[in-house]
Order: sequence, then structure tokens, then C-alpha cells
Amino acid sequence: MNNTDNTQPATSKAPSHVAYVVRERKGQTGIFTRVGAAWPNKNGTGFNIQLDAVPLNGRITLLIPSDKTE
Repeated sequence: MNNTDNTQPATSKAPSHVAYVVRERKGQTGIFTRVGAAWPNKNGTGFNIQLDAVPLNGRITLLIPSDKTE
């Protein structure tokens, strides 16, 4: 299928944000699980988000990618 909708990010362009689900743990740091990525849309008023999984708690955290390995 030919996708002529230009709202999807180019696969060669790195995302501006990474989407995580954070599982809280009592008395410990949370566990971050990467579930997707986000790119600014063409007009700069929002983001195009691609999710590879959906969180059970309904909460997603978007963070700017860091140089740390995941």
C-alpha cells in the first residue's frame, strides 16, 4: 500500500522524544520501558507519535533522548 499521508515521520530521522511507560516501585526508582517515539509535525504545533505498545495504566512519559544506552 502506498502511503501518501505525510504525517508519518521518515524512518531515517531520529525522534525528538522517546515514549516510556514508567512502572513505579515503592521506595525504589521507577522502571522505564520504551514503548514508542515522537516527532514534531510539519507545522510545529504538535507531535506525531508512534506507539509499539500501550500502557496498562494509560500513562506515557515523553522524554528527550539522551546519550545513555537504554
